[in-house]
Amino acid sequence: MWLLLPFVILPIVEIALFIQVGGLIGVLPTILLVILSSILGVSMMRRQGTNAMRDVQRAMQEFRDPSAPLAHGALIMLAGGLLVVPGLFTSAIGLLLLIPAVRELAMRWMGRRVRVAGSGFRNRDAEFMNDVPPGFGYGRGRRGDGVIDGEYSVQDDPPAPIREGLTDERDGSSRGKSGWTRH
Repeated sequence: MWLLLPFVILPIVEIALFIQVGGLIGVLPTILLVILSSILGVSMMRRQGTNAMRDVQRAMQEFRDPSAPLAHGALIMLAGGLLVVPGLFTSAIGLLLLIPAVRELAMRWMGRRVRVAGSGFRNRDAEFMNDVPPGFGYGRGRRGDGVIDGEYSVQDDPPAPIREGLTDERDGSSRGKSGWTRH
């Protein structure tokens, strides 16, 4: 029930604002304002979204917690989306979310309401992971040195008469061109 409430109230608020602003400045300036906010939203999503992604990458490279840059990036994308949606109320909220101080307040407000119960990693193939030799880098919390031993051998192509017999091209038919059949 609470989830449907914004979908009922938001259009009513937007229509009321269109009527009020349209009465004050006129219909064409109101429509132009909505179009300009959409253009601004797309450009802000591009520019600030790229900057936020760069901040996330920088945090990962410096081995810092990337949650703050990720949250800023998510709020910037939300702000751009709200600017793109036609409406004056949603555009105002989108513009507010583009201000870094407002984003910090929103993140603190949401941070007080979010509780992390736990985190971890579980592999579906737990039996396989327990059979991995020690030092391989997997299973039971062991950390390997990142080196995996392996063997390889070089195999040459088969002789030319065998290779030539793998195609159907010499009889001119259009059937069976898979390379696996001979007719």
